[in-house]
Amino acid sequence: MQDDPKQQEILRRKQFSFRLNVFFFIVFVVFSVLIVRLAVLQFVEGPTFTSAVNKKWERKIPIAPIRGNIYDANGYPIAYSTSTQSLYYNIQSSVRGGKSSNEQAEEMAEKLAEVFEEFGSSEKMMTKEDIIRQMDLVFSRNIMSTPRRIKTDLTNEELAYIMENQSEFVGVSLLEESVRNYDESTIAVQLVGYLKKYSGVRTDYEFYKEKLAITDPFYKYLEEEEVGLDGIEYMYQDVLRGTNGVKTYPVNNQGTITGDITITNPEKGADLYLTIDKEVQLHTEQSIMNHLEKIRTSPYSYEKAPYAVTGFAVAMEVETGKVISMASMPDYDPNVIWSGGRITPENLKNYGYVLNNGTIRTVYGPYTDEERSKHPSSIVPLGSTIKPLSVLIGLNEGLFTTNQKYNDTGRFSYGRKGYETYISNSGKHAYGLTDGARAIEKSSNTFMADWIGNRLYMRGSVNGVSSLDIWDSYMKQFGLGVTTGSGLFNESAGVIDYYSEAERGSTQSALVQASFGQQGRYTTLQLAQYAATLANRGVRLKPQFVNEIRSADGELLQSYKPEILNEVDMPDAYWQLIEKGMGAVGVQGFTGFQHSFNRKTGTSEQDVAGKRVENAVFIAYAPAENPKLAVAVVVPEGGFGSWGAAPIARQIFDAYDAVYGLEDKPNDVLYEELFGKPRESTESVDGNTTDEDTPTNNTAE
Repeated sequence: MQDDPKQQEILRRKQFSFRLNVFFFIVFVVFSVLIVRLAVLQFVEGPTFTSAVNKKWERKIPIAPIRGNIYDANGYPIAYSTSTQSLYYNIQSSVRGGKSSNEQAEEMAEKLAEVFEEFGSSEKMMTKEDIIRQMDLVFSRNIMSTPRRIKTDLTNEELAYIMENQSEFVGVSLLEESVRNYDESTIAVQLVGYLKKYSGVRTDYEFYKEKLAITDPFYKYLEEEEVGLDGIEYMYQDVLRGTNGVKTYPVNNQGTITGDITITNPEKGADLYLTIDKEVQLHTEQSIMNHLEKIRTSPYSYEKAPYAVTGFAVAMEVETGKVISMASMPDYDPNVIWSGGRITPENLKNYGYVLNNGTIRTVYGPYTDEERSKHPSSIVPLGSTIKPLSVLIGLNEGLFTTNQKYNDTGRFSYGRKGYETYISNSGKHAYGLTDGARAIEKSSNTFMADWIGNRLYMRGSVNGVSSLDIWDSYMKQFGLGVTTGSGLFNESAGVIDYYSEAERGSTQSALVQASFGQQGRYTTLQLAQYAATLANRGVRLKPQFVNEIRSADGELLQSYKPEILNEVDMPDAYWQLIEKGMGAVGVQGFTGFQHSFNRKTGTSEQDVAGKRVENAVFIAYAPAENPKLAVAVVVPEGGFGSWGAAPIARQIFDAYDAVYGLEDKPNDVLYEELFGKPRESTESVDGNTTDEDTPTNNTAE
């Protein structure tokens, strides 16, 4: 039976009404939940989300720390940093508006030139051409991705205009950074070192590779930060660097600044006060250059050295190990060559040979690649300067005594009969009966070869130690064949040739040749340390370059302490003998010198490209009785040490005497004579006693 149609309609309406009510109820519940959730978002979670949104659009730019300053011993600034705002340009790799990267760069250069002209300083005005040159569009100094530093030390007006119109300056960025400045008089530039961009060295140097692991924002190294690459700048990188700062500012989604900039200032690194004295250093540098010019053009055959183009000198205090001057000449102006932490190919070509410190490593003169192999480097044989040590070795090994005398006939031979090798004195002189002191004074090759080198070989091993190893042990105890301990980056230990000579020739040949200075090549710093060790009677001190480390506020962080590396114990009679000989060596350039001094000249012979060259070498210390300063000078291809090197040492002694005093007090009269100005607040010297051992003009190389 079919249902009543009316009843069915009523039933359908009831069902629809029920469903509609259920739907409205569900909608009501959903909207209620949404309203509650919105309330929670606004009043409970709102501050959290607001902070997150603000943080998302807050830009933080790290600021490189301001590098600590480097001063000389008296507080004169050698290298110092200034904080500045710099403008960089990134070359655009994509085409914009149908314009290539070069066209975009030229357009930006024109815009920047207008800004600089309107808002910049007249002293630092830049034309469009100047800006394009800094952009390096031909990639002569940088790769594509490297930001180009266009201008430093922007004015407040330049900064304000560019920041307010940032969207117009595509590829332009502003960075607060520390700019390194070096004194224009170029004081010890190779010792002080230079800076390069961190981005260019971070994977090439192990020291900087380790810095990649630093994540702390205050210590993290920045890509465009300049870091030490040589000398003191590298050696004290961690001390000089300081800590980062941060520049924070809000931006909208177009990158436009929408609020105030907040800056957390970087902390300045510590300051270094070197042992180098400005006056002594500059006088050393000028003395080398003046003397090189003199011997290149001298009319006298015994002085003339036409190929002498480089010179090296180190002055080291005997009692402390402080290095007062260290000169590798010629030098250069780091403000020009390393501007912006980079060197141009042109500057590298013209000045590359002077960048390295020739007193501690290999340096050549201004030669082409083809010419370089025809000339000696800065690391040369000792020549006759080894002879005081040779005599000490002979005495200490019992090869002869202080009273024994050798009959010097001027010639000595060794080797198998019919194949002998002959050793002669300079000028084929025969000195007759000669003790160790006279052998040093006259620079007898035959004495050294026969009584030291040959006798050490003939005696053979002692307690299982070979004669060559015994010789090598003495060399190293006096700082020859090992690094000086200075800590300078890439310091050479010299070149030991006597072991290779023993393999190539014989142990006898190695020892005989080594006894008069022809089987080892060493640096000028090693020679200075060796001279100071002789002056100290066997106490070898570490050469040091930093007198004090102070915070930016002037607080003393570290003071100077002498460091003894090793001591050689020998009887006083041995020292007295060599000192007697060194005090009588004939030398040039010391006429009128008012202090006793011990010295040794050397003419180190070296075979280079099939020809024999002569390098001038000289060591000395003064005063003889109470030594204060040891000096070493090396002039490659400088000829006789007495003529080519000794006069430079005299100038260094005079400068030290004027500034510090070789006796009781500084020599004010000499100070005014050397530096053309009176010393401030010091008394004049009453007068010095004349050295009884006035050197003669004869040379004994």
